[in-house]
Amino acid sequence: MDTMVEDTRLSTDVDAHPLVRQARAMHPTLRAFAAQIEREQRFPPELVAQLHGAGFYRMVMPRALGGLQVDPVTYTGVVETLAEGCGSVGWNVANNSVAKLVTLALSDEGIHEIHGQGADFVVAGTAVAGGGQAVPVPGGYRVTGHWTFGTGCMEASWMLGSFQIIDNGTPRAGPSGGAGFWRGLFRKGETEVIPGTWDVTGLRGTGSFDWKVTDVFIPEHRVAYHAGAPLDNQWSRWAGLTYALPSVAWVGPHHSSVVTGIARAGIAALIELATVKVPRGRSTATLAQSEQVQEAIARADTILSAARLWRSTTVADLWNTMAAGGETTLQQRARCRLAAVHAGDAARQAMDLVYHFSGTTGFKRASRMSECWRDLHTVGQTGMVAPEWYPIGGRAFLGMDPGPRLH
Repeated sequence: MDTMVEDTRLSTDVDAHPLVRQARAMHPTLRAFAAQIEREQRFPPELVAQLHGAGFYRMVMPRALGGLQVDPVTYTGVVETLAEGCGSVGWNVANNSVAKLVTLALSDEGIHEIHGQGADFVVAGTAVAGGGQAVPVPGGYRVTGHWTFGTGCMEASWMLGSFQIIDNGTPRAGPSGGAGFWRGLFRKGETEVIPGTWDVTGLRGTGSFDWKVTDVFIPEHRVAYHAGAPLDNQWSRWAGLTYALPSVAWVGPHHSSVVTGIARAGIAALIELATVKVPRGRSTATLAQSEQVQEAIARADTILSAARLWRSTTVADLWNTMAAGGETTLQQRARCRLAAVHAGDAARQAMDLVYHFSGTTGFKRASRMSECWRDLHTVGQTGMVAPEWYPIGGRAFLGMDPGPRLH
């Protein structure tokens, strides 16, 4: 295993990081493929090859497995920048990274099978509990299940799904005593992607189709217990602060970064439109001459920038506490999780400000503004940035039990 342990303080300024700069340099390519991605609901092979070549599909993996072992602030910076170029690309890279972190909980035999050919592969599926049932058989389990949100399944080599293990008709108990769930990795060829199940308003290009398996054998070494949180430090045996952090440093910020990246693109879309559009029947002045438009752009940028900085600051606070040899507090973890949700709220607010002033151009499906609005509000509906996190955080600040989700 990797013996290098990061022990330096983490900066929130990642724009100069080579991976973030590489993500920004891909914007022309992402825009060139955007319409095709949405139409075909998958990434073209040449784009997948470029994403692999840049290292985006292995950036969170340990160096011991051929990964880049980046910190979570750099990771979210890359995701945000890719999402600014194309929301579906940011979303898929974000989710693939979390799914690959989940694989680090496997046994050494499982790690060897999944990662033995290198770190440049795609894992699709979901880390959320439920969807399947497994029956024990010699060497493993036979699994039948149906899962939603198979993000990236068209590019994937492996599919991640969660299931209960049924012993003599009864769900197997987990370590806490109640019915437990286990996560398993299936080879893509063992699964069936169900066409037509990703008919959505935004993020169509993610190809997040339903998928299923029917009586498929999965060996024991490709199965790990599904702990309370999507990551839950089951991979803390890997050296480095990257793998010692609580899961809230990754889960929540990953979807939040997608939505703020799309909002940045929305602001840029209004700026570009405002320099050329003359409102019909009003004057010869462009939108850029309107004080209302000027104010909307300034307010949107300010709202979004403040929320982005607070999100990065709370993640860096967790890292720096642990780098100094300390333990993170419940309140720190709550702030980190709430900062991710708040950034999502800020992104929606900023997007709605600029969308309003795009006028009739904004609702034309082919416009960049329309694409941003659809994609952003699709991300905004997801559970990772849902308002239910505010009372959870509030209970932590009040000294009450917030429940098991602030890991």
